[in-house]
Amino acid sequence: MTTYARRLGLFSGTMAVVGGIIGGGIFRTPATVAERVGTPGMVLAAWVVGGVVALIGAFCFGELGQRRPRAGGGYVYLRETWGPLPAFLYGWTLVLVIATGAIAAVAVTFANYALALTGLSPRLTVPVAVGTIVLLAGINYVGVRPAAITQNIFTVLKLAALATLIGAGIFLAAPPAPVTASPPPLITGFGAALVPILFTYGGWQQTNFIAEEIIEPEKNLPRALVIGVAIVVAVYLLANIAYLRVLGAAGLAHSTAPAADVMVAVLGPTGGKVIAAGIALSTFGFLNLVILVTPRVLQAMASDGVFFLKLAELHPVHRTPAAAIVALAACAALLTLSKTFGQLVDYVTFGDWIFFGLTVAGLFIYRKRERGVGRGAWAVPTFRVPGYPWTPAMFVLAAAYVVVSVVVSNPKNAALGAALIATGVPVFFYWRRRGAAIR
Repeated sequence: MTTYARRLGLFSGTMAVVGGIIGGGIFRTPATVAERVGTPGMVLAAWVVGGVVALIGAFCFGELGQRRPRAGGGYVYLRETWGPLPAFLYGWTLVLVIATGAIAAVAVTFANYALALTGLSPRLTVPVAVGTIVLLAGINYVGVRPAAITQNIFTVLKLAALATLIGAGIFLAAPPAPVTASPPPLITGFGAALVPILFTYGGWQQTNFIAEEIIEPEKNLPRALVIGVAIVVAVYLLANIAYLRVLGAAGLAHSTAPAADVMVAVLGPTGGKVIAAGIALSTFGFLNLVILVTPRVLQAMASDGVFFLKLAELHPVHRTPAAAIVALAACAALLTLSKTFGQLVDYVTFGDWIFFGLTVAGLFIYRKRERGVGRGAWAVPTFRVPGYPWTPAMFVLAAAYVVVSVVVSNPKNAALGAALIATGVPVFFYWRRRGAAIR
C-alpha cells in the first residue's frame, strides 16, 4: 500500500485553500456582476451571499475531510456515498478537461501577462505556457515540500497585489461623481450575478485532494478550509469596495479590465504595470496549486483499479505520485498546443457544480450511516457542519441553481458537456472488467 509523507501544516493548508480560489476571476468577474445588478449595494450583497455559500461549502468539505482524510478528496467521498461510477465520472471529467483545461487556460493567461511585462513577442505565448507547466510539474515531482513553499510564496504575493489594489482604491482615490441609472430587475439580475460569483469563489475543495499529506488532517484540514475561505471572502469584498469607490457601479459595469482601470486611475501607468504583475503572480500560484493537488485524484483512481496502475505508484524517494504528475502535465501541455482548451472547459465547467452538489449531499448519507450499526473509526467526526441539515441543503440548492442556470443560458454547450462527461461511462466499465480479469 502506498503512503504519503505528511509535510503540510495549517499555514500551508490555508495557503493552498486561498491559492486554489484566487486565480484571475476577481480581476474580471466584478464587472459582470455590476452589469447584472446595477447598484453598489446590490453588488456587495451579491458577493456577500456568494461568500456565505462558499463558507458553507468549506464547512461541509471540512467535515468530509475529517471523516475521510484520504488522497483524492471528492473522488473518495463520491465513491463511498454514491458509488464507484459517479466517482469515476468526477475524476474522469476533472482529468480529461476541467483540471487540464484550467491548467492550459491559466498557463496561457500567465504567459500573456509575463510577455507583456517583459516586452517580449506575443508569439512566444504557447512556448512560455508549456514551459511553465513543465517547470511547475518538475517542482511538484521532486516533493510536496518544494511545491508547498512555491505555493506559499505566490499566494502571499497575490494577496499583496490585491492589498495594493484595495489600498489604492479605498485610501488614495477620490470617489466618482454619482451616475443615475436604471437597475436591472432585482430577482433576475441578482440571480444571474450569483453564477459568476460562485464560480469565482470555487476552488476550496482542491485542498481535500492532498489530505493525506497534511499534518493531523482531522484537525488542520477543516481549519484550513474555513480560515482560507474566510480570508478570500474578506479580500473579495474589499476588492469590490475598491472597484466601486474608484469606478462607481456604472463604470465598473462597463469596464473590461476593472483592476487595471482602478490602478491606472489612481497611480497612472505604473499602477497598470503593478496590477499586471499581480495578475501574473496570481495565475502562476493558481497553476501550481492545480498541478500540486490534481494528480492525487489520478492516484486514487488508479489505486481503485479503474485507471492505469502505474499512476497509483508513489516515487520511492520523493513520495509524490510522480507518474500521475507527468501524465497530467503532458495532457495539459497537449491541450495548450491544440488551443482547444477554452471551448472544452466552457462545455464541462457546469459539471463541476453537479459533482459539488452530489459530494455535499453525500454528507446526508454519511450521517445516516453514522446512526447505524457497525460504525467505523472515521464515522463520527469532532468537526461538524453548523446548522445541519439546513446548511448542506442550502449548498446543494445553490449548486443546482448554478447547473440549471448554465443549462438554460446555453443548452447546446451543456448538452456537449454532458456528452463529454458521459464518455467516461464505457471507460469505467472497461477498466472495471480489466481489473476483474487481472485479479
